[in-house]
Amino acid sequence: MSQTRPRLGANVEKASAILNKQARVAPKIQMASSKSNKKSGRKKVVLAYSGGLDTSVAIRWLQERYDLDVVAVSVDVGQPDADMKDNIDRANKIGALKAYALDAKEEFVSDYVFRALKANAMYEGSYPVCTSIARPLIAKLLVDVAKKEGASFIAHGCTAKGNDQVRFDVSIGALAPELGIIAPMREWVMTREDEIEYAREHDIPIRVKKKCPYSVDENLWGRSIECGVLEDAWAEPPEDAFEWTTSPEKAPNKPEYVEIGFEKGLPVSLNGKRMNGVSLILKLNQMAGKHGVGRIDHIEDRLVGIKSRENYECPAAVTLIAAHKDLEKLVLPKDVLKFKSEVDQKYAELAYDGLWFSTLKECFDAFIDKTQEFVTGTVRVRLYKGTAQMVGRKSPYSMYDHGLATYAAGDQFDHTSAKGFIYVWGLPLKTVAAVHKVKGK
Repeated sequence: MSQTRPRLGANVEKASAILNKQARVAPKIQMASSKSNKKSGRKKVVLAYSGGLDTSVAIRWLQERYDLDVVAVSVDVGQPDADMKDNIDRANKIGALKAYALDAKEEFVSDYVFRALKANAMYEGSYPVCTSIARPLIAKLLVDVAKKEGASFIAHGCTAKGNDQVRFDVSIGALAPELGIIAPMREWVMTREDEIEYAREHDIPIRVKKKCPYSVDENLWGRSIECGVLEDAWAEPPEDAFEWTTSPEKAPNKPEYVEIGFEKGLPVSLNGKRMNGVSLILKLNQMAGKHGVGRIDHIEDRLVGIKSRENYECPAAVTLIAAHKDLEKLVLPKDVLKFKSEVDQKYAELAYDGLWFSTLKECFDAFIDKTQEFVTGTVRVRLYKGTAQMVGRKSPYSMYDHGLATYAAGDQFDHTSAKGFIYVWGLPLKTVAAVHKVKGK
């Protein structure tokens, strides 16, 4: 591949309006500077660094191709195998100017996951927007580091066929329009074998594991699995594609019950024990996953215009969204529920389409927060053989009135009112029928 450096153009002017807002929960930061890479006077690029093959190669490639100093940033949003210290060491060995490791799990849950939960955000009714909502957070943290370091560019390892490139590019543009964006995977034409050879030629320390037959992305809210045999829409997903969930056939033969406590739309306890958001999700992932809950297999419409077969494991997300919706039915009026369901659907689309920092999403947040004022109570869930069934719910704000609903003793409903109500309700249809009869229709 050519080593000619492309021109970067004139210096990028700083925008006068900075759209980025400070998060309520600051990430925990680890940082180290490379001993071998002193300040060079070159412009800087902040790279979203996973520690894998693609982004490890990208550090050296960005230095050679664009003559930039690279600041590597790793973000922990709950990947089970995340090793932030190893990422820092690896980036520095490759030659990064600096390497950051940000523990953003708490911010991810409080400002992204729980907002999506209050909106019951399920893209196309199936996918609990787990990967989608992690990208704007990572983009925001990249922007924060870029501003701190005085960088001119942000780079990420997204491909040209996926949705994530849109989520990164659009989010960065919304938060810091003055920053340039570089996506090496959209520029280079290298196979996995080419990348490994490039790493060897440039003494890049990489971890080359046995090639996984799937492409996997994980965070606290869910695990996405694609590629390999899963690209055949007719083929049943093999059991080796799943890690978080037990096969329903092999799940325990005895159901397990869990009581989820909510306050103003947010889960705060499991079986009466109060827990912070991160711990609650981790615990529920384990509980529901053991019973095979949260496996999703569907045909998804990607933002880039491609239909793709997607598989997910989202034990906690599936269970919490179902419980949250059930509690809303108990405490919200019918018209609010109906309108909110339309907002929820649009909210999921905005999250999926990379418009997390849009004005419309901000307006939806205000409406949704208002609806959650009385979404407080407890939902009892039965976990069994791949299902999370709602079997009980209670709330101090319940609109369920036993005296009105019961058919037994204690019935308080005024039965005499039914005839008049039905007359008024059916009057338009009765009138239409009479007019049509007169007209001979």
